[in-house]
Amino acid sequence: MIKRVLIANRGEIAVRIINACNELGIESVAVYSEADADSMHVILADESICIGPPPSTKSYLNFHAIISAAEIANVDAIHPGYGFLAENEKFARVCHACNIKFIGPDPDSIALMGDKATAKKTMKELGLNVVPGSDGVVKDYDELVSVCKEIGFPVMLKATAGGGGKGMRIVYSEDELKSNFDMAASEAGSAFGNSGIYVEKFIENPRHIEFQVVVDSFGNCVILGERECSIQRRHQKLIEEAPSPFLDDEKRNEIIKKLQDVFSKFKYEGVGTVEFIFDKDGNYYFMEMNTRIQVEHPITEMITGVDLLKEQIRIASGEKISITQDEVKLNGHSIECRINAEDPETFTPIPGTIKRVFLPGGFGIRVDTAVYCGWKILPYYDSLIAKLITFASTRKEAISKMDRALSQFFITGIKTTIPLHSKIIHSKSFLEGNYNTNFLNEFNK
Repeated sequence: MIKRVLIANRGEIAVRIINACNELGIESVAVYSEADADSMHVILADESICIGPPPSTKSYLNFHAIISAAEIANVDAIHPGYGFLAENEKFARVCHACNIKFIGPDPDSIALMGDKATAKKTMKELGLNVVPGSDGVVKDYDELVSVCKEIGFPVMLKATAGGGGKGMRIVYSEDELKSNFDMAASEAGSAFGNSGIYVEKFIENPRHIEFQVVVDSFGNCVILGERECSIQRRHQKLIEEAPSPFLDDEKRNEIIKKLQDVFSKFKYEGVGTVEFIFDKDGNYYFMEMNTRIQVEHPITEMITGVDLLKEQIRIASGEKISITQDEVKLNGHSIECRINAEDPETFTPIPGTIKRVFLPGGFGIRVDTAVYCGWKILPYYDSLIAKLITFASTRKEAISKMDRALSQFFITGIKTTIPLHSKIIHSKSFLEGNYNTNFLNEFNK
C-alpha cells in the first residue's frame, strides 16, 4: 500500500483526496501557491509545502516545483485530482522517471486518450460508434472543406488537445468555416500548446451521457453505470444526475457490455470516464475519454456505494478492484449541482471574500467543498467552490431534497450560481427529465 501521497491540486478535490488518504491510513502532503496559504487543503493535510506564486503556471502547473516538493516530502505517489496536470502525460512520465507513482493511468494511455482525434480513431477500431468526421487532425483548410462537404453542415470544430469547451466552434455553413477554423486553432494553441483541429458532424440538441470505468492491473474492468451531464453552459457542466433519466436497463446494459469488450482489448489502469452523445432517437456516439477522476464522481459513489478515490489509490497500490461487475447495483438516484463563484446570469467569475457560510445537511445531503468564513475566492483559478449532492430512493425525492438543500445553502460576500440551480430544478423539462445540451439556451429565452 502507498504510505504517503502528495496532492498536486487545490480546493474541494484536494480536500476529497486528503479525506480518502486519511481513511486508508495514508499520510497526505498538500502543495499550495502563495495565495492559497490559508486554504482548507493546506490546513487539513499532514504536511504542506509552498510551490510558488499565485498564477497556476508558476505553481500548480509547475513540474519542477511539484516534483521538488514530492522529493523533499519523500512521498510514494502523487495524486493529480482533476484539471491542472491530471491528464498531462509528460508530467506522468516525469513522475515515473523519479520513481514516484502517478495515481492515474500510464502515460501512453493518457497520451492516446488526451489527443481527441486519436482517441476517436482508436475507439472506432475497438468497436464503438463515433460521430462522422475527419480521420484525425485536418492537415489544412482545403482538407477541412472537403470533409465538411462530405459529412454535411452543421459541423463541430474541436481542438484535438482540448477540454472545457476551449477550441470548439459550431459552423452552420461554408461561409463561416474559415474564420471559425482560424479562431478555434488560435484558441487551442493558446490554451493547450497544440493548435490541431479535427471536425465532426454536429449532432443538434444531443444528450451528453458518460460511463464510469474502473480497471485494475489484473485486467478486471467494472463499469459503474452512467451520469447524465446535459445541463451545461459553454460546454461546461452545471448539473449532473445518475442514473440518466434517458436510458433504460436494456440500453444501459448494451453499452456496459460494449465497454467491457473495449477494455478487454485496450490496456488501461485506474479510473476513467467514457463520454457519449445521444441523438433524439437513442443512437449514441463516442465523444472522448477522460483519464482521471471527474468533478461529478460523487453521484456515482452515491448510487453504487463505491468510493472512487479509494479505488483509485488501491489500484495504484497494485490491488484488485473491490467489486465485480455482477455485484454492481444502481440503487436510488443522485443529483449534483456545481456551485460556482459566478454571476448566475452572465457566468462571469466573481472573486471576493466569503463573509458567512452555512452548508445544508440532513439525510441524503452531501457537500464537497473547501470553503469557510473568511476564505478568499481568488481570480487565478477555476470558479468552482462547492458541489451539492443529494441522494434518495427516487429521482422525484432527490429533486425535492435538492430544492430544500439549495434553499438552505447560504454564502454571503460573493455571488454564486445557487439561484440559477434553484430555477433549473423547478423547470418543467428538468422535472420531466426531458432535456438536452441546449437546455440553458432555451431556458434563458
